[in-house]
Amino acid sequence: MKKLIKEIVNESIKECLPDKAVSRELKKLPNFGGKKILIAIGKASYQMAKTALESDVKFDETLVITKYNHLKDSLQGTVCFEAGHPISDENTIKASKYAYDLVGNLTKDDLVVMLISGGGSSLFEIPLLDFEETKDINNQLLKKGADIVEINTIRKRLSKVKGGKFAKHCYPAQVYNIILSDVIGNRPDMIASGPSYEDFSICEDALKIVKKYKFNLSKKALELLKEETVKTLPNVTTKISGSVDQLCFKAKEVLEKNGYKTEILTTCMDCEASEAGFLLSSIAKTKSKSKNKLAYIFGGETIVHLKGKGKGGRNQELVFASAKNISGLKNVTIISFSSDGTDGPTNAAGAFVDGETFNKLKEKNIDYDCILKNNDSYTVLKQLNQLIITGPTGTNVNDASIILIN
Repeated sequence: MKKLIKEIVNESIKECLPDKAVSRELKKLPNFGGKKILIAIGKASYQMAKTALESDVKFDETLVITKYNHLKDSLQGTVCFEAGHPISDENTIKASKYAYDLVGNLTKDDLVVMLISGGGSSLFEIPLLDFEETKDINNQLLKKGADIVEINTIRKRLSKVKGGKFAKHCYPAQVYNIILSDVIGNRPDMIASGPSYEDFSICEDALKIVKKYKFNLSKKALELLKEETVKTLPNVTTKISGSVDQLCFKAKEVLEKNGYKTEILTTCMDCEASEAGFLLSSIAKTKSKSKNKLAYIFGGETIVHLKGKGKGGRNQELVFASAKNISGLKNVTIISFSSDGTDGPTNAAGAFVDGETFNKLKEKNIDYDCILKNNDSYTVLKQLNQLIITGPTGTNVNDASIILIN
């Protein structure tokens, strides 16, 4: 089973690497005769920039901003920064200011190519508030369990570069976006908080989110939330180069090759991780009586309301939450993994559980409910050797969760 899991994860992620899509889109670049500047931001920015630099397009300046430990090697002639994720840090601001200055005096003949992937919201930021206050607001957004659209609706209004403001700063130069989507529905204004795309959200949306989660904000922060973002950008062209659909379809192909009758039940899963785990385990319990090899695939991205101080990620919490309900079912395995290879603040892409997992917890005197309440799935699943480890993958197109019935 571990061999099959490895094959599913590796082949699905490989299918979503941005190489082909970036190469294809670069062939369509307009040529205005001026400078060409390449800026790559996000968890997949190294791989995207590497592909761009290997193309026939010659760039005058190249900048990469990515998460710590995501630079696999140096890129010739490229300024590279690693910075904080999911919370911005000093390097984030340093890198973002470098990018801001880089495009400050361009002409209508110049072109800025933006390679954008998930994680860009925390990796590309010049805050309009005190840095510590900005970090506190981001922590509140994550701990309260706000989804990515809600989080980015707030972030845009507290930033000098999000919500289309960076592309506006590039004007009159043209901006060409090539985007790897990690947002359900592929909204370009929400991926990396849309630094170079007009914003569809409005101030009223942001204020409703504050009220919904009872956020503690300063007077200045509330005033910024009332200021509207950029709504028109005549200098921008945008191409979406990949999404969770590819991840799920490749997983389906691998499973069918291995004799599983497979269904993709959704590519829009968007709920609490533990609730998704309970749902998947309930489906698994019902289908476990089948005499066929079955697989059910769920694509999307869950959220976690942090209540404890443990270590884990949404995929690990999802499978851990499913363990109790499938206890004793010898033909059931549930796996869940993040396409970028880093699930939450851990070195795991995700994890798997089966019908024996809950019994192993009891044998080790581990309190299942206590671990779930403390959001400490990583610690336990590491002990059980049930983590999925890939390392940074070079892509970022949400997550896949899979029920396997043998």
